[in-house]
Amino acid sequence: MSSWGKVIVDAPDWVDELAVPGAVFSEEQRMPFVIELARRNVVEQTGGPFGAAIFETDSGRLIAPGVNRVVPIAISFAHAEITAIGLANQQLGVFDLGGEGLPLMELVASTEPCALCLGATVWSGVRKLVTGARDEDARAIGFDEGPKVADWQGALASRGIEVVVDVMRTEAAAVLDLYAAGGAPIYNGRNDA
Repeated sequence: MSSWGKVIVDAPDWVDELAVPGAVFSEEQRMPFVIELARRNVVEQTGGPFGAAIFETDSGRLIAPGVNRVVPIAISFAHAEITAIGLANQQLGVFDLGGEGLPLMELVASTEPCALCLGATVWSGVRKLVTGARDEDARAIGFDEGPKVADWQGALASRGIEVVVDVMRTEAAAVLDLYAAGGAPIYNGRNDA
């Protein structure tokens, strides 16, 4: 190993209680699962109020869950979507979740993607993105979602990624409020949101 070390973005141990490898989720079960990941991450104090997961779109098989780990592991890009995508890549042994021979994959996220996660969605290879809370809900408690193109949904659609928004928005936004009410850090680069 290099003297520079290595970057490890992991899921907290408690995730194993909620996420059984290969479990199958109906479309209606996917967002509640992701919101529970986000809620539990707040309650366990293992990261920010965001959850995500990669599923096979048609079968509903869970490929990988993810939660935000920015503060506890001190890695600025350890967002829930990035964690779920990275763990899915490792589970499948591929860098492209849309690669030849793979079933269609979807990313389900408790909140719309920030600028970082929007880019990661494109590069991940998923063909569908489902979101709960809106960008404005995250900004309302102080998070900086970064500069995104105004028509981010259209930008994804132009790349063959279906977008579904506002799925259980109220429930997902409640997790953001729970986090803010608990006084946990609202972290942004230079804290200049």
